[in-house]
Amino acid sequence: MRHVPVTAPRAFVCAALLALTSCGWGAPTSGRGERLPAAATGVTATAGSSTSVHVMWNLADEDPRITRYEVYRGTTKVKEVAGSEHMVDIVRLEPSTSYVFRVRARNADGVPGPLSRPVWATTPAAIAADRTAPTRPAGPHGRAVGGRAVQLSWTGSSDARGVVSYDIYQGTSKIHSVGGAQTAAVVTGLRPDTAYVFTVRARDAADNVSAPSGAVRITTAPGPEDDRGTAPAGFRATTHRSEGAYYIDLSWTAPEVDGVITEYRIQLDGRDVTSLVWGGSPPSGTCTHSFYVGREADVTYRVRIRAKLPDGTWGARSPERSVTTGRK
Repeated sequence: MRHVPVTAPRAFVCAALLALTSCGWGAPTSGRGERLPAAATGVTATAGSSTSVHVMWNLADEDPRITRYEVYRGTTKVKEVAGSEHMVDIVRLEPSTSYVFRVRARNADGVPGPLSRPVWATTPAAIAADRTAPTRPAGPHGRAVGGRAVQLSWTGSSDARGVVSYDIYQGTSKIHSVGGAQTAAVVTGLRPDTAYVFTVRARDAADNVSAPSGAVRITTAPGPEDDRGTAPAGFRATTHRSEGAYYIDLSWTAPEVDGVITEYRIQLDGRDVTSLVWGGSPPSGTCTHSFYVGREADVTYRVRIRAKLPDGTWGARSPERSVTTGRK
């Protein structure tokens, strides 16, 4: 875990796939009568550079819930991610090579579903000694499509070797990627009645990335959903003393949202004081963190925490807890 000082969606192209799962009606089952997860839908694969491909799919809403997804290149499993994730970058590929990808879901019982339909992507040729980034995408604009999606478009960038992909950011979070021939995207999985700021960056085959486009500010349409449910659950705060210093110990459970939460912000006495950023896999279940508050006893602090959601916005704050450092 990386600890950094404070300064200062899921997304996918909408797609639909009707899967024939059995000769009759109802969910498919294994030979032992177990209910199988459905095949992953909306799978896409886009070359991100001469050595990487961006694979995305639709999150499933099933019971038992999906706990992980497996990504296959051909018949080889190359990536496994949590059931809340819906996109991965497959790296260390060969330039000028065609690859086929499939995605498989596993539910909470560990039961695997069928492989998705295959999708293909071809990496472009490697570009030797290319250190020049594409020009920044121009003229970005967009509009809300109801409460959970937006449409974005922009003018394509230029590059001496050609643009391979465009990365879409919400704030500082990369939430989507499309091929270099596309100058539009539909971003979904957003929250109703929420203000978003999007930018676009172009990427070439040598992984040079352009400056960000101008910002596109869009507010999704109002809807029945609000911030409730986006706050960390079971938030608790205690203190302990170690070598004459006092620390506040926090514990909480990540909110249940569509995507992975890798960053939290801690508020102390009404002021944001620090951010927690997980560089690797975020912890599952209960999260914990301890931080130094000084050497003085009998001091009361008010503390809250909030999560940075997968769509790049900040969720609701937890209930406020008060803690007092112990007496000497």
